[in-house]
Amino acid sequence: MRKTLIVGATSAIAEATARLLAPTSAALFLVARNEAKLQAVAQDLRVRSGGRCAVFGHVMDANDVDGVGSMLVAAEKAMGGADLALIAHGTLPDQRACERSVELTLNEIRTNALSVVALATHLANRFAEQGYGTLAVIGSVAGDRGRQSNYVYGAAKGMVDVFLQGLRNRLAGVGVHVLTIKPGFVDTPMTAAFPKGPLWARPEVVAAGIVRAIERRRDVAYLPWFWRWIMLAIRMIPERVFKRMKL
Repeated sequence: MRKTLIVGATSAIAEATARLLAPTSAALFLVARNEAKLQAVAQDLRVRSGGRCAVFGHVMDANDVDGVGSMLVAAEKAMGGADLALIAHGTLPDQRACERSVELTLNEIRTNALSVVALATHLANRFAEQGYGTLAVIGSVAGDRGRQSNYVYGAAKGMVDVFLQGLRNRLAGVGVHVLTIKPGFVDTPMTAAFPKGPLWARPEVVAAGIVRAIERRRDVAYLPWFWRWIMLAIRMIPERVFKRMKL
């Protein structure tokens, strides 16, 4: 049975995904920075699995790249190894505030890109050494094209996207699966202030798509599926036209 590591385990999408993975997992190792929320999620998963899945918690801020090594050692000690890792942490920047602050912009890129790259590098090397494993990372459709409304967030997610493309290419021959997850609009606490419409999805819908993509060993998963075609259309708009659009 699967042994799963989840970083950013208290996010709405990660929690919904963990609930789907728990019944078929021998163990879950959950990582988050808020200890109270982490323990609540862990206990909920223990109850839902009827005790059949061992659930462990580890407190760590994903920006603490120096702490990644010790976290992975703790995960290996608790679960006896891992064959699936889901990187799900992130923040949604205030674009206007970032435009006024270089420091804030760099902090958001550190959280949404550099910390992901650090985690993915550690995990990729461990999976490559053991010769198997799945590394799944939640990116965003925002990384497909820079838009004036959220280009700091989009730039970070674009960096993650290209990094994972290279990682997937590097690890394809050694039995390691690298999955890039690209959700569209998702109704979570992070997006609570946004007006909702027909394109918005619930975390549970995205979680089901993540599990399907893992099982089918997909390279890239747009979730829900229609975002693949929406973003294809957006990418095809000529730059001379796109720069006059208010997106």
